[in-house]
Amino acid sequence: MTSLFSMKNSRTALLALCLALASCTSETETETAESREVIHPMVKDITRSSDYVAEIQSVKYVEIRSKVKGYIDEIHVDEGQTVKKDQLLFTLSALEFEKELQKANAVYKNTLADLKAAKVDLANVKLLAAKNIVSGTELEVAQAKTEALAADVEEAKANSEKAALHIAFTQIRAPFNGTINRIPNKVGSLILEGDMLTSISDNREVFAYFNLSEIDYLNYRTNGEKEIGTVGLKLANNKHYGYKGKIEAIESEFDRSTGNIAFRARFANPDGLLKHGANGKVIVDERLNNALLVPQKSTFEIQDKIYLFVVDSEGRLKQRNIVPKMRFEDFYVVESGLSENEWVLFEGAGDEREGKKIRPVPVDPAAVMPTTGKF
Repeated sequence: MTSLFSMKNSRTALLALCLALASCTSETETETAESREVIHPMVKDITRSSDYVAEIQSVKYVEIRSKVKGYIDEIHVDEGQTVKKDQLLFTLSALEFEKELQKANAVYKNTLADLKAAKVDLANVKLLAAKNIVSGTELEVAQAKTEALAADVEEAKANSEKAALHIAFTQIRAPFNGTINRIPNKVGSLILEGDMLTSISDNREVFAYFNLSEIDYLNYRTNGEKEIGTVGLKLANNKHYGYKGKIEAIESEFDRSTGNIAFRARFANPDGLLKHGANGKVIVDERLNNALLVPQKSTFEIQDKIYLFVVDSEGRLKQRNIVPKMRFEDFYVVESGLSENEWVLFEGAGDEREGKKIRPVPVDPAAVMPTTGKF
């Protein structure tokens, strides 16, 4: 009996000791759990700005080329000069074309005289044929001769008009209001047909041509930019242009060699600051509505995948893979893998381990994330 009683007492004591140790261990874990800051992901509307290299061209730009061969007799304008539509720019030598016109006019007068005489002969033949003095064949010949001379008159008239047109081509005029650019040839230079004399540009409005990759194009059209919108412009000196532009055209297909698609934006240029052929960067803003944001300091990377630690209801860290939609300087926009109601370890994720118990200390995300709407 004594032995059995002793054994029962021993077991009871051992059980009490185990419970006490378990209790101490639990208390120790609770006491040693580290306090760590945690946050909810922030949900807000943001705007992302992307820069794209752009080529600037005048809305109105044309190369002034000679339509005839000749020597430059006079240059009536200077480089950089503003001109009006139809203002005389160049005069080419016209003496050769004037001689051609005189010759063409002489031929035209001769053919007119021949046609007049043929019409008189035709009238006489008709009278004789009516009296059966001449045969019908002679009448047909007279009619054919008159028709042939009428065709000669038309040809001579066309040649005369062509010669007059050549003379008109020696007077080169401005096709629209604009600014004269470089004049490569001087007075006395021989100009061949098609040679460029200068170019003229109207810079009151300009086009900015730029290219987007297929991914950027799809993001632009699916992130709330259903309609073609406005864009900014950064100049070559990295200063922002003072006027907004409007995207007004997108090409219908991607360039197979580059995978890009071309956009065209129109900018007002009332101050004449932008010039044809200049370069810059078009700034395209992408609006993201209800974007889910987490700081980059809350994440870590393993084999090109992004992870963070969420905190469960017991205060334990659970490693989670997230898929970023976009990356900013300090933040990720989360595509999937996280909800806005979950708690995330704010910083130091790269030094933590799965299952570690912490004492969460909630932090207002607005205090640690930018509150502005533009990143």
